[in-house]
Amino acid sequence: MRQFLDFEKSVAELETKIDELRQMGSQGKASGTSGINIDDEIARLSEKADKQLRSTYSKLTPLQKVQVARHAQRPKALDYVRLLTTDYTPLSGDRAFGDDDAMIGGLARFRGEPVVVVGTERGHDTETRLKHNFGMARPEGYRKAQRLIEMAGRFGLPVLSFIDTAGAWPGIDAEARGQAQAIAKSIDVCLKAPVPLIATVIGEGGSGGAIAIGAGDRILMLEHSIYSVISPEAAASILWRDPKLAPAAAEALKLTAQDLQSLGLIDRIVPEPIGGAQRAPEEAVTAIGNAISEELESLKGLTGPALIQKRRDKFLSMTRTPLH
Repeated sequence: MRQFLDFEKSVAELETKIDELRQMGSQGKASGTSGINIDDEIARLSEKADKQLRSTYSKLTPLQKVQVARHAQRPKALDYVRLLTTDYTPLSGDRAFGDDDAMIGGLARFRGEPVVVVGTERGHDTETRLKHNFGMARPEGYRKAQRLIEMAGRFGLPVLSFIDTAGAWPGIDAEARGQAQAIAKSIDVCLKAPVPLIATVIGEGGSGGAIAIGAGDRILMLEHSIYSVISPEAAASILWRDPKLAPAAAEALKLTAQDLQSLGLIDRIVPEPIGGAQRAPEEAVTAIGNAISEELESLKGLTGPALIQKRRDKFLSMTRTPLH
């Protein structure tokens, strides 16, 4: 059952009416009774709903994009792995403390080519969200990612990372086990990987928990995803002591894909289906797959040292270019 966001109310009303008419039509056909032809009305309402949806999504505010990026029905990291790869073999543990289900990863084939995949998994429902800790990894999760990326370097396998997290787990248990060090080390491992690394923000890219597996040769973002050092709600609470000012914070943070591309902080925006990836998950996944394939092709022929140097220069240039 489709879940609607608060700014989609007008579309929800139209689509609810369409569903009711379709149900009436099905019941009429099943009973063999003749009645008014409702197909024309369904077509009229469908066209109106489509126009309303296109209009709504053509002018989303930053905070509305935050809502879309967090939508429960958007495809998650494991969905991308399932739909984009074959022969996926998950690998577990950090070889030091334990396994962390918030960070998934393993070996797979992407369009026939062997790769290593890593990603933060949020889950789709209460059970899976609890299992994956809402995509907020602990130190052992980042150390697992480090292990997989280092393994990819040893065997010459490209790395595909899928980012969807509100941030690293802030609990005292994570702090006790070295959360900050684990994140910093993960960034370092990404920067030093002698293989192509394509990072994709598929939903919410939050703080160090996201950049830990996001320091790649190419950074892609879905059209309605977000990437920020802090959530708008937290920023409003800290800066103005008022979470109701989240819309202003979202605007100031420049967290949308469009803002980040204009600032030179990401490389590519991947268009989403009208109404967001949650409306046509397989279409969104295919678009990401095509973009990743093109970016991998552009990196072929570069040696390990060349990849590392270009990646280093890429991120250093972000600190040297004035932001407007």
